[in-house]
Amino acid sequence: MQKKKDKFLEKIVKKNYNNELEEILETKSFEENVKNLLLSILYKIEASYKDYEKVKHNVESKEDYINNFIEIIKNECNEIKVISPNSEESKILENKTFLVNKTSKKIICYPIERKLLYSIAKIGRNEKIIKDKYFLIDKTLSELINTGYNINMVEPLRDFNGYSWTTLQKEIESLSHNIIYQNLKILLGHKFLNNWVKNKEFIIDYMELFKNELELNYGRKKQREIVQEVSELSILLAMKFNKNLKLEIQPIKEEVESNLIMIENKEEFIEKTTKYKKEITKEIRRIDTIINNKELLKEEYIRRNEQLPLEKKIFSMRILSEIMMKEREKYFEKIDELNKIINPQNFIKYKQELEEKSRYLKLLDVEDLEKEINDSIIKLQKIFLDCLNIKINRAETKQEIITLIYELRYYCLIPFDQNRSINQVQQLKKSIEKVTKNIIKKAHNFKMINSFTNIEELEINILKNIFNIRIISLEDLYIKITKEKDKFYITLFDEDVFEEKVELEMVDILNKRELEIKLNKKIKLFT
Repeated sequence: MQKKKDKFLEKIVKKNYNNELEEILETKSFEENVKNLLLSILYKIEASYKDYEKVKHNVESKEDYINNFIEIIKNECNEIKVISPNSEESKILENKTFLVNKTSKKIICYPIERKLLYSIAKIGRNEKIIKDKYFLIDKTLSELINTGYNINMVEPLRDFNGYSWTTLQKEIESLSHNIIYQNLKILLGHKFLNNWVKNKEFIIDYMELFKNELELNYGRKKQREIVQEVSELSILLAMKFNKNLKLEIQPIKEEVESNLIMIENKEEFIEKTTKYKKEITKEIRRIDTIINNKELLKEEYIRRNEQLPLEKKIFSMRILSEIMMKEREKYFEKIDELNKIINPQNFIKYKQELEEKSRYLKLLDVEDLEKEINDSIIKLQKIFLDCLNIKINRAETKQEIITLIYELRYYCLIPFDQNRSINQVQQLKKSIEKVTKNIIKKAHNFKMINSFTNIEELEINILKNIFNIRIISLEDLYIKITKEKDKFYITLFDEDVFEEKVELEMVDILNKRELEIKLNKKIKLFT
């Protein structure tokens, strides 16, 4: 009876979401095919979200997800235009599948549901979510997190259909962005990242909160390692997707390198800085003299206009006077800045800031960008897996452990490249094995898993297979061990008779020692 009530209430909720979206679409001038696409996206998300939530655990509620989806359409989308591939209109997209203009709140997209959903996610985000004071990564890390969020928002539609869970690498906009975002999501939780991405009050320094949260949960050393790797990866990925970035930043790189060389000799640096301050002070006096003398101001007006192109001519001496007053203010600001730098208490800080900028800027010299990104992502995964072990060691309840089992299983199946998932990356095998052993032992300590054998190493070898399968509900998982000739096999299946058969390693142990369980016996994984 209760199940019938739940299903009835679920239908009402679905109907309300559909009606809410339809009411909003009535106020929009979208074409009928666009409205149908949006309603279809909503229908498929509702059908798939339960499985998505089960597989990942660490996700926002379906209600929050759908409300966010509807709110973006309502408030951020003035125009959505769907165009056919190979049509005359499609030329505007060039080699892209969609265009998003946040200023005019306009989306142009091919009639592909996941691309339209990605566009909606993109138009609903703030372009910049990190403060200006974080040199270079204010833009690159903002872009990385935003892109990861957009990819993540498409996942319920892209990988779930209400029956199965399938991930196609080619359908993910950027595998690298996705891996990094999923790392952060598992480590920090969906609430923290959602709040960061959706934050409208730029007064909050989320980068500082990010560091604090990592340090609180995983210690200062791991915090520094994660922040460094993620920051550097954001720059490398920005260079990969923006071919002009290197040219844009090159002048800044040269200036930083020049300043670093200059401050190596502190006495010489102070001497040059003092000389520069005198030159600035002299320029301020010159501006004051000109502004307070009409004849000199007129001469300056003529002199500057002779050097300027027509479109940049100064129209009057009054405007020139205003321009020179702003120049004067900037000179005073520069003097204040130089005074702070040569102050002994600030000099070391200034040097450290230059060194940090230089470390980021040296990434511009990377010759093999793809290899550098790949190596950095591998390094980040090893740090991530160390942190996951910390989470496992800290777990105190059965619910925490089951969530970690699901998170590890999900993580292992994240696509690493076009041919492999993370659990297939050779460089990560040992780290993944360490985490797998830890979580299995933890689950055994809490008596959550049925024992399959009295040989611990063999038991781990059997159970590690659960982290490589896409059966949605692990609680419904059964395991059966069979022997065919001289080989042993593990069959994994659920109540819907989904089967996964893999050969069991460690045959020598199986042949020499007595098993605690009988062959051909169907055993439920969880107690």
